[in-house]
Amino acid sequence: MIRVLLADDEGMIRSALAALLRLEDDIEVVAECENGEQAIAEALRLQPDVCLLDLEMPGIDGVEVSERLNRAIATRCIVVTRHARPGVLRRALASGVAGFLPKSRGADEVAAIIRRVAAGGRYVDPEVAADALSDERSPLTDRELDVLRAGRRGETTGQIARTLSLAPGTVRNHISTVLGKLSVSTRQQAVLLAEERGWI
Repeated sequence: MIRVLLADDEGMIRSALAALLRLEDDIEVVAECENGEQAIAEALRLQPDVCLLDLEMPGIDGVEVSERLNRAIATRCIVVTRHARPGVLRRALASGVAGFLPKSRGADEVAAIIRRVAAGGRYVDPEVAADALSDERSPLTDRELDVLRAGRRGETTGQIARTLSLAPGTVRNHISTVLGKLSVSTRQQAVLLAEERGWI
């Protein structure tokens, strides 16, 4: 039996998918979570075989949940998204995600991908993979992207510095560099651009 944790902030989608997966003979849905924090807590407690994570959750997104869980327990993570941006795929694969697929997939396909990932395989949606190969790469360094990610909800320079264990002056330097590279005038514009391109 494959033990699966589901995390999606949209209740109707979460409960419908859980109901459909419970019809499969070899899949047991052990938890349904509405956000990333809850998904991490429940996954650490229940140690599921596979976590099926929505990318666009408030607070901690699916890729970050996967990254944290991959460091802590032997679970395998699949990220599902409504907007499969190529930059997000690269970030997901770098964080150790085992599967990446759009929400347009049917429940039977999702079940098959869960089985594949539980058996140690990987799955990346072919269309998303093709787009990723042709998409432009981010001109920002990993640390610059970390700074944008840590401040994407309007956090102050001091809060970003504490989150990343950096000096406030270092954060300001990174932000200044980001604005120059992206040719924008505010950090908010930089965050929006990076999100649109799928870099964060």
